[in-house]
Amino acid sequence: MIIYDTIKKYSEIFNNKTSHPLINLVDLNKSNPLERTKFMLSFYAIIIKETHCGDIRYGNKYYDYSDGSMVFFSPNQIISNEPEGELHQPYGKALIFHPDIIKGTSLGKQIHEYSFFGYQSKEALHLSDREREIVNHCFENITIEINQNIDRHSKKLIVANLELLLKYCSRFYDRQFITRENTNHGIIEQFDSLLKEYFFSEKLKAEGLPSVAYFADELHLSANYFGDLIKKETGKSALEHIQTHLIDLAKERIFDTSKSLSEISYELGFKYPQHFTRYFKQKTGVSPIEYRGLN
Repeated sequence: MIIYDTIKKYSEIFNNKTSHPLINLVDLNKSNPLERTKFMLSFYAIIIKETHCGDIRYGNKYYDYSDGSMVFFSPNQIISNEPEGELHQPYGKALIFHPDIIKGTSLGKQIHEYSFFGYQSKEALHLSDREREIVNHCFENITIEINQNIDRHSKKLIVANLELLLKYCSRFYDRQFITRENTNHGIIEQFDSLLKEYFFSEKLKAEGLPSVAYFADELHLSANYFGDLIKKETGKSALEHIQTHLIDLAKERIFDTSKSLSEISYELGFKYPQHFTRYFKQKTGVSPIEYRGLN
């Protein structure tokens, strides 16, 4: 596995000069043919491809990765370029930037909000021609600042242009969610089905409240992409949907006076009845025993 621990090392592999130690726009077309291999980056990368170029695997998932697609990698993630060992000619551009360049900035504090750095299988951003022009314009502005003599304005201007690019990417992803509405509805229906299946099986009692990541994995999506899709389509987070199902089920079972509240709490996956009482009151405003009395 190759570890790219500096901007300079990555740039040189693709025969590019390094104008700034913490950020660079790498023209992948300048590269000699390279072997596909597993690698890891110690920095962020935004890559736009100009041709279909094999399969990129990120973790255990494959990218939907072809001409005009844009992918995002966060630091210290292992990436496979398959089939390994095969020679290929890279095409496209890679904007790479070290976390240090955004430290102490508003972007540094908000970078986690750009959840597409955690997207995986079939979740690449597919750009329209107009969107591609906007991205290229952002790349050009960043490149101009990188190649300027470094002064007290450099970092602010580089980060400002980088932040603008990421905001555009957020907008383009919103457009992509909308244009894939039919597919998204299918995922929401599957999520609802999986929720019911989980809550009416023995899994709830044995394994407790399921996580968002559990359902994302069942649907072969990254947790970030799945969470964003559910939020954009329904207005509620995936976690809120899970919690709503749990509370609805809890209310239904509290009506059954043949069971004690302790029995119900264990059936709902709580290890201790007091945890169930606290959780139920937090979500409904009344305790389970008060709810049973009211109804």
